[in-house]
Amino acid sequence: MKKMNMFWFRRDLRLEDNAGLYHALKSGKNVQPIFIFDIDILSKLNDPKDARVTFLHDTLNTLNQQLVDLGSSLIVKYGKPLEIWKELLNKHSIGGVYTNRDYEPYALKRDQSIKDLLKAKDIAFHTFKDHVIFEKDEVLKKDDTPYVVFTPYSRVWKAKLETKMVKEGSKKLSYYFQSYPTEKYFSNFAKAKTKSKIPSLKSMGFERSDQEIFSKEVPRSIIKKYTEQRNFPAINGTSKLGIHFRFGTISIRKKARAAQLLNDTYLSELIWRDFYSSILSHFPHVVKGPFREKYKWIEWRTDKKDFQKWCDGQTGYPIVDAGMRELNATGFMHNRVRMIVASFLTKHLLIDWSWGEAYFAEKLLDFDLASNSGGWQWAAGCGTDAAPYFRIFNPESQMKKFDSKHIYIKKWVPEFGTDAYAEPMVDHKFARERCLATYKAGLDRDA
Repeated sequence: MKKMNMFWFRRDLRLEDNAGLYHALKSGKNVQPIFIFDIDILSKLNDPKDARVTFLHDTLNTLNQQLVDLGSSLIVKYGKPLEIWKELLNKHSIGGVYTNRDYEPYALKRDQSIKDLLKAKDIAFHTFKDHVIFEKDEVLKKDDTPYVVFTPYSRVWKAKLETKMVKEGSKKLSYYFQSYPTEKYFSNFAKAKTKSKIPSLKSMGFERSDQEIFSKEVPRSIIKKYTEQRNFPAINGTSKLGIHFRFGTISIRKKARAAQLLNDTYLSELIWRDFYSSILSHFPHVVKGPFREKYKWIEWRTDKKDFQKWCDGQTGYPIVDAGMRELNATGFMHNRVRMIVASFLTKHLLIDWSWGEAYFAEKLLDFDLASNSGGWQWAAGCGTDAAPYFRIFNPESQMKKFDSKHIYIKKWVPEFGTDAYAEPMVDHKFARERCLATYKAGLDRDA
């Protein structure tokens, strides 16, 4: 039996400009693409109508059809990856396995087990960078230690782009923004006589969600005006591309290249993705605890009723409630509002940031472990941010500054301004003083 290579799709669900797929197709052997619905990941999802699973299922159907149009087909399996690979090894003559790297702790452990399995069969496991522009060891200090503050990291990140410049037509482009011309090698996909079937949502314990998914086509005008509009939740001023970056239905290189030309502020948002990915890779303890470990002594309140009010958008602070209701209804929350609601939970209510991080992980369509953990710890003051812990957002001031006409608030809190609206669950001045005292006590305990 003639050997073929396999390409394992994970967080890179596209045929175009796909690093690992490009190398697989260029390898000289026919390439059979596969995807595995990982039962270890899906079993942790609580909502049978989780919109992310529906999005994933629809995306795979589209991808499969694209492959069918090329004379190939996508093998889709459901189960434990190690068991699936044992099954594939018994059924197919595999020369090598190609995939793009995933940097989350679970993924690293999973990939090592697959690598070991393949190695025992003398099959190479080829991995490539595709999900980020720069991996953890590509942007380091002069002493080869990682940056733990964003601004200097960002400065070196941008400078590194200039270290390798290549010609693209009449222009010069950073080597790191180059596209991978996978389409040149599409003829190398393994041929299929029939279209393979994708496991149904029902067979995996899920139901179809009707939640709207934002388009991956973003008007250039939004990116051009991003600096001026990004902080105002009533304006359609952000790209809403998070879920597409999460599952790789768009190329980070393509978007970074466009951002460099159109808006430096938007480019910085993409740099944050790399930064938090680097932090997770260098400091995996951030998954379960604070980046700054001395903050582990903070005495958080464990008031489940207060937490539920925050979850339900019933805090009595309009911009906080609007944000939480938007999240619950759509799986999305505006970036500025994410910071406000996170600050409110951790500083005003003194509830552990990990509770909020877990809630966001369950609800956000664009949930990404590195960015979610990083953002929540930034808000709680225990993360990489250089600012001191006593920065506490005033929800009233934030509302006046970023939603002064209450357009966003009235959309999500229709009872705002009436007797039906909840009273503030905690006084801002009291909450601020309580927070400062609690944080100081926790940090003094560590000293």
